[in-house]
Amino acid sequence: MITVTAATGHFGRLVIDELLERGVPADQIVAAVRAPEKATDLAGRGIQVREADYDNPATLASAFNGVERLLFISSSEFGRQAEQHTGVVRAAKDAGATSLIYTSYLNADSSGIAMAEPHARTEELIRASGIPYAILRNGSYIENYTANIRMWLQYGTIIGSAGDGKISGATRADLAAAAASVAADEPVDNKVYELGGTAFTMNDLATETTAQTGTTVTYTDMPPAEYSQTLASVGLPQFLTDAIADNSAGAARGGWYTDSRELQNLLGRPTTSVKDAVAQALAQHQS
Repeated sequence: MITVTAATGHFGRLVIDELLERGVPADQIVAAVRAPEKATDLAGRGIQVREADYDNPATLASAFNGVERLLFISSSEFGRQAEQHTGVVRAAKDAGATSLIYTSYLNADSSGIAMAEPHARTEELIRASGIPYAILRNGSYIENYTANIRMWLQYGTIIGSAGDGKISGATRADLAAAAASVAADEPVDNKVYELGGTAFTMNDLATETTAQTGTTVTYTDMPPAEYSQTLASVGLPQFLTDAIADNSAGAARGGWYTDSRELQNLLGRPTTSVKDAVAQALAQHQS
């Protein structure tokens, strides 16, 4: 039995699809979700749907009943993750989970990126729990960048604080396939996976966008404080813009780079290239 938390999110749905494609029977998958009414399509495929709200420990206890392998997809609520994750790990231990697979942050314990800190704390909680674990330290989603391709083309520039830092990014689909591979096929024996694709820079993204569209797009680097204020000027809250700017500056410090080949090994193929990721974003933009 494989239980997948946050199963109705973008990442969770991709993981479910990958598990089914790998031949895991639908009735051996539990989709643990905050809002079961949003998972009727999963139930229609024969998957067990259970309520699991990270903010409601009682739901976690019932959702994890009988759990064997728990694929714990981390919360995206910045500022609340450590508290929420503590409840999930405690509930997994209380439920007698035989293994726990957690989606963490690339170089979580060494990058110095503020957004990585709650993941590093969660990793410590998992180790202390005594549950056999696999830590999947996911590289940055390429889609986090290419989702802004409309603005890149509109203004002719990409802004950030990454400098020439190399980013071992990967698509959600690649990282979800790796998560499904570990959940379905790999021994869970306290291993940490650093999962990154072929490294690129922000200038590479600009160059590739220019090549595919004929519209000149450049990368404009700026100090983190200036980048944060620029983001805040369009209405984003200051705490979030500071975190985004710090996240970008982390690339300049090497925090988003790894030379690990573990992602490619799990996939059994190369990761999605920046060229293909940009092409996919453009296709969505034009549809």
